Amino acid sequence: MGIDHLVTSIIAGWGALGVFVLMVPESAGIVVPSEVVLLLAGVTAGRGQMDLVTAMAAGTAGNVVGSWVLYAVGARTADRPPPSGSHAARALERCDALLARHGASRAVFLARLMPLARSFVSLPAGRVRMPLVRFTLLTTAGCALWAIAFVGAGALAGDSWSRVGAGVRDVTAAALLAAAAVWLVRRRRRAATPA
Repeated sequence: MGIDHLVTSIIAGWGALGVFVLMVPESAGIVVPSEVVLLLAGVTAGRGQMDLVTAMAAGTAGNVVGSWVLYAVGARTADRPPPSGSHAARALERCDALLARHGASRAVFLARLMPLARSFVSLPAGRVRMPLVRFTLLTTAGCALWAIAFVGAGALAGDSWSRVGAGVRDVTAAALLAAAAVWLVRRRRRAATPA
């Protein structure tokens, strides 16, 4: 049974709860393709079998809960180095570099808009013990943008979702990162401008 068929079966049988359940492990560092889950949730919503906003909310909520799990692991293992050589280790290195370059708050939000890094940024955020309320707000904002983009794309693509999935992921990530970069540049310019 392929991942697409499994995801489709879970969403068809459980609806929004299935979307939530599938998105929890994705944000907890277990490889579940969020793009596939959210696109198929959008296809289901486009067919009228699930409310579009509910699908987006379920995807976001599942991501937040999974992120709390990985944040807690990071907080508990703050003094241990990450494993080396794996995809997860490389993702953690990217997240650590983002935290060092932009600070924890910006890094958490920006990483939520990047494939792979979005699933693992919770671990370094936990390791640096970022305040949980701030972490949750930034995670919710980034995950909501991701869910809105992919569920919306799935609803628009319908049965053609598999052909547009990879392109949507790349274009969405690029567009969201560009928007975040513009916002950061404007914010820095405002801060640098004397009152």
